[in-house]
Amino acid sequence: MGKVGNIAHPTKAVLDACVLYPTILREILQGAAAAELYQPVFSERILKEWVLATAKLGPAAPVIAEGEAAGLRAAFPRGLVREHLEIEARLILPDPNDRHVLATAIASGADVIVTFNAQDFPGHVLASEGITRRDPDGFLWELQSRHPEAMVRIIETVRAKAEAISGQPQPLKPLLKRVRLFRLAKALGV
Repeated sequence: MGKVGNIAHPTKAVLDACVLYPTILREILQGAAAAELYQPVFSERILKEWVLATAKLGPAAPVIAEGEAAGLRAAFPRGLVREHLEIEARLILPDPNDRHVLATAIASGADVIVTFNAQDFPGHVLASEGITRRDPDGFLWELQSRHPEAMVRIIETVRAKAEAISGQPQPLKPLLKRVRLFRLAKALGV
């Protein structure tokens, strides 16, 4: 959690497209945001990258992802940040295509960028902007350590939904490991 004066506020976290792509991970992140454990932040460009990435799953996947992106916009309207090309223009990152993500974080006053792409967001560059980078496993593990009951409910809801969709049991350990949530799985005792 961040602090403003003596008042704690939920962490503002930019969700990179790579953490929106795996459905289970996205639904856990959305559940935690809906429970007000953190404030999600994203831009239209981040959402577009996510939707385009789903094309490798088949022609229907981007249509489904666009519907899910619309749901994300509707659920968290304060999380949508407009593009800030003037901020983007001054940033230097290993991959210039990721500057928009950092610009979104800066413009929104985010505390953290949640991403799998550590090499694309060097710590010293982020630190100079007052932002940190977290992998989704560490980020969710931290939320679980602060709000264990809420996170268990969220994860169980996501697991139950996966079972309903697949029509098969979805044991928690493989479900979490499939989306690289190893520390979270261990913290949950699975």
